[in-house]
Amino acid sequence: AGDARGPVPGDGTGPPAPERVLFPPTFSVSEIKNKQRRHFMFLRWKQQQRKEKLALKKKRRKEREALGDKAPPKAIPKTIENQRVYDETTVDPNDEEVAFDEATDEFAPYFNRQTVPKILITTSDRPRGRTVRFCEQLATVIPNSHVYYRRGLALKRIIPQCIARDFTDLIVINEDRKIPNGLVLSHLPDGPTAHFRMSSVRLRKEIKRKGKEPTEHVPEVILNNFTTRLGHSIGRMFAALFPHDPQFIGRQVATFHNQRDYIFFRFHRYIFKSEKKVGIQELGPRFTLKLRSLQKGTFDSKFGEYEWIHKRREMDTSRRKFHL
Repeated sequence: AGDARGPVPGDGTGPPAPERVLFPPTFSVSEIKNKQRRHFMFLRWKQQQRKEKLALKKKRRKEREALGDKAPPKAIPKTIENQRVYDETTVDPNDEEVAFDEATDEFAPYFNRQTVPKILITTSDRPRGRTVRFCEQLATVIPNSHVYYRRGLALKRIIPQCIARDFTDLIVINEDRKIPNGLVLSHLPDGPTAHFRMSSVRLRKEIKRKGKEPTEHVPEVILNNFTTRLGHSIGRMFAALFPHDPQFIGRQVATFHNQRDYIFFRFHRYIFKSEKKVGIQELGPRFTLKLRSLQKGTFDSKFGEYEWIHKRREMDTSRRKFHL
């Protein structure tokens, strides 16, 4: 007589026992009342999610290897950048109207090589040590720039003196609690003036694996992702800070990279390891800018006419909407 109980799950004679699901589909961490338990279960849930993602990735890779040349092309991952909402002011390089505006705007004399950049870098009143060192290092990045420390002198009095001394641009570094937190860039003599919020400032001594001090060679300037009319104007403002003819023998490059309306500044030197391999070595300083406003003319906080002002509650309604 046989065993009337039938096969026992898991003893090798019957079907395998179903795998225990640690987190069912209806699981919600927020339903756990105990804070420590909730945090522990959240970490375990994240760990399981990573394992499942890694297993799916390995499975897809094996399938592609098995198919060989017949494998379908890799899917393009969705990012905030490639899902960006189209902006009507996106610049077309072949647009005649854009070309005419660039030929007649305030920066045309620079791009036509009629003027040579001469920059004055100043600070807010009574700057602290970190801001002073940042201005000194910024002056080594921008050729033909001069640092002047304000002693209670208003910007409206500084600007006429800059124009009289043939300065083409004025940079003001503001600080809060001994930390640089703002940058005002005014193109002379007729503007425009841009106001940026500054963050993530790193001086040279705070950068790991930094190179030696920069040389006096004129650096190459790289401007990335300034695609709209507003972004085009900001990019031309940054370009006008540097002499038009870089000295490539110095192997130095200043990069303004726009990503999601944040402008990342990096200063590097090329390291040629061989004829085919090229490395880069950061020299510093580094910082990040976020445009707050663009004003016509020179700096005027009371009666200035603004071309563009960042209004958070009106403009930041979509994470996929960018202005530069």
